Amino acid sequence: MQHVKLLMNIILLVLGHSVSYAARDIRILGRTAIAPAQAAAGPVASIDNSGIGAVSGLGVNWGTVTYHPLPIDTVVQLLKDNNIKKLKLFGVEHEILTALAGSDIEVMVTVTNDHLADMGSFDAVKEWVKVNLIHYLELKKGVNIAYVAVGNEPFLKDYNGKYNNVVFPALKNIQNALNAANYSRIKATIPINADVLYSPDINHVPSAGVWRKDIADLMNQIVAFYHKNSAPFTVNIHPFLSLYYGKGKFPVDYAFFDGNSKPLMDMGASYTNVLDANYDTLVTVLNKAGYKNMPIIVGEIGWPTDGDINANVTLAQKFYKGLVKHLATKKGTPLRTNNQMNVYLFSLIDEEDKSILPGDFERHWGIFSYDGQPKFELDITGKGGKNTLVGAKDVMYLSKQWCVVSPSVTKKATLEANADYACKNAHCTSLGNGSSCSNLDYRGQASYAFNSYFQNFDQQSASCHFDGLATITTKDPSSGSCKFDVQLAPASVPIEPDPAPTPAPAPAPTLAPVPDSAYGPSFG
Repeated sequence: MQHVKLLMNIILLVLGHSVSYAARDIRILGRTAIAPAQAAAGPVASIDNSGIGAVSGLGVNWGTVTYHPLPIDTVVQLLKDNNIKKLKLFGVEHEILTALAGSDIEVMVTVTNDHLADMGSFDAVKEWVKVNLIHYLELKKGVNIAYVAVGNEPFLKDYNGKYNNVVFPALKNIQNALNAANYSRIKATIPINADVLYSPDINHVPSAGVWRKDIADLMNQIVAFYHKNSAPFTVNIHPFLSLYYGKGKFPVDYAFFDGNSKPLMDMGASYTNVLDANYDTLVTVLNKAGYKNMPIIVGEIGWPTDGDINANVTLAQKFYKGLVKHLATKKGTPLRTNNQMNVYLFSLIDEEDKSILPGDFERHWGIFSYDGQPKFELDITGKGGKNTLVGAKDVMYLSKQWCVVSPSVTKKATLEANADYACKNAHCTSLGNGSSCSNLDYRGQASYAFNSYFQNFDQQSASCHFDGLATITTKDPSSGSCKFDVQLAPASVPIEPDPAPTPAPAPAPTLAPVPDSAYGPSFG
């Protein structure tokens, strides 16, 4: 009983731990430089998957919070080469949608939280639908838009009800406008963090789930509207965050799909992983509301590969292999057996400029690295055999050169001060405790920081100075799992940076802690 209670306390605590997109999917404001991409694990030998589609129900999220993007056409071809047929976007971007025309890739576009208030007028929404959706649907080679995501996790407790009064009107207006334009096949849905669910302290099991009290009436209205329009309920689930925020108390096996842990029993149902437990908590709540057959989409699920001791290629590959196998069986969950789950992996490609307030891992969620190369072998077809991810083709890089500490430099304090400056204006999330480059000595860490800054500014000579402490080399300084990147060739002429000054010695910057409220309620 103690084992069961501890496990469910943690599982349900983390139901609300998909961090607010106020923190997760915005660029850092007030920057003085562009952030470079993460240290990639390197290209993986890949096999042509032509004609073999991803396992049924599997899609990907494509986030674009980066200053060094791959060309859009390259990414669309990457999707095609891997036969990924379902795509979720975090906006309505003209260039991306235009490139997707004729691809037959099923697309979910998003109205961002900041635009929800603009959707309060039905006449305005009809015009928005015409310009932002119907235009692409009616191209000569149309875009296969299937869903409109209305906001992203707008009911997080961290928002203090900021969007509560605008989300449902936006949902209704968008769906009604689509219906009026004879596009009722396109469904509007709200990607919701699981902190809208609650389980009482005395009974922490999926079968005891209910809506969070402060939002119960609104959620009942929303699911009734979904039912009327045959729309799905969309929820984001992140087992990695269960482990990350469990702070050592979370049973590691429950984040994966091996079935090795002692099952959690709930009214005869056996749970061996977090996904099934979280999913069935939602199923329970929908059942209680009278919607036993409402379709469910898992809008996000994934595992980062750097930036934390548990964020690495080995565990990410283990997670994704287990997830794909789980989907391929079509066995569903204890409360929805023989059911094909629909999930969108989070995410397609690393995003070098995401806020790292929740953790350094935020820039490392991609199954592909910054340059579109697979981080690990993965058969997303679910068929087994030798199928694996196919990398982006014809990627253009800058010259094979790196910025490192000059051989004659030995003053540790001076190096640390300059490395601190570089990291504030670049991308050093691989240097943290437990990350891929955490074992470097102080010279190696400074070199990593200098190179990040150098690649960040597209290898311009002024960006590898650091008061004479740095030099450019053509010898790759990468070591083991720690990769020193060479940046993608820019699409336009970059701005020349000022040489990095020599700041006063200072300790490495610390991140402000994120308040618990940012991750939803505590059920423990």
